[in-house]
Amino acid sequence: MDQPKEFIPVYEPLLNGKEEEYVLDCLRSGWVSSLGKYIPQFENLFAQFCGVPYGVAVCNGTVALHLALTTLGIGPDDEVILPSLTFIATANVVRYTGAKVVFADSEEKTWTIDVADIRRKVTARTKAIIPVHLYGHPADMRAIMALAKEKGLYVIEDAAEAHGAMAYGKRVGSFGNINAFSFYGNKIITTGEGGMLTCNDAGLTERMRFLRDHAMSPEKRYWHTEVGYNYRMTNLQAALGVAQMERIDEFLQRKYALADIYNEGFSQIHGITLPPKADWAEPVYWMYSILINDDFPFSRDEVMKKLKEAGIDSRPFFYPIHTMPPYENGQSLPVTDNLSRRGINLPSSITLTTSDLKRILDAFRQMAT
Repeated sequence: MDQPKEFIPVYEPLLNGKEEEYVLDCLRSGWVSSLGKYIPQFENLFAQFCGVPYGVAVCNGTVALHLALTTLGIGPDDEVILPSLTFIATANVVRYTGAKVVFADSEEKTWTIDVADIRRKVTARTKAIIPVHLYGHPADMRAIMALAKEKGLYVIEDAAEAHGAMAYGKRVGSFGNINAFSFYGNKIITTGEGGMLTCNDAGLTERMRFLRDHAMSPEKRYWHTEVGYNYRMTNLQAALGVAQMERIDEFLQRKYALADIYNEGFSQIHGITLPPKADWAEPVYWMYSILINDDFPFSRDEVMKKLKEAGIDSRPFFYPIHTMPPYENGQSLPVTDNLSRRGINLPSSITLTTSDLKRILDAFRQMAT
């Protein structure tokens, strides 16, 4: 069955700035691969935005996480603690290194990783923590960094969903030893595919750049002293990124305005839990996410079906990774399971109009009556 003409997608990018101009500049220059002026420009702009000195552009967010782990020397016999409520790439990259994935529960207040449960899961083999800033709300980085310092652990922020979010007055991507972002087409800024690592350490940055480019010797071309990776970003992607970075503050302001309208509307509808906002956090609402409470007239899946019938797209929360075949181990993570069962992501594009938002809220009001 064809979708209604006024179908509202969950997300679509906004590409009406200088994206076309910069990409055409790449094409005309001939610098379309992994060399060209836009790559260092994008790296510098994004690092500055995050409040760190170094940025390393890569071809997607998954390889960003893998490169971070590899740079920190994580491998077999190590354990890495991360939330189960995240996109599966966060766990898969740990497996790529041969290390063991250890899942921690989420906390009800922020929907992000529970620091108390991290502490319970630390063993002599634990090497790192990967907090995930879920759906645009930051994890409690002050508590996580304090625990990591106490236990001698690395921290890799998975900030794929949280460009510009703040915790304790600092931008995410500035807390951890290395931090990873994604620029997939549905992210706050996009390069189509693409990722970025941010870092405060010059030595780690040099190591990431080395491994990113097949571990080729900087002094002797085509001489490789160890196994590296082809994780480079293209100049074409970086050109998109530079154009997007020129408007990131505008994009974030639109995100806040969208969330304000949603929050006001949903505060008057019984049976809905609004997205979290800790008093120390400034979330960016990458996805405007709500919980369908048990006293709402319809279940989460029924709500999604009714929205689709009304021409409104939505997404369920991530399935807990500890329940999926590659990672299933009978573990009990009650908060994670409850959030996943009840959570729904609503249309969140900065291209949404006031009438779009009214239509979405009206659909919920009709369901609630």
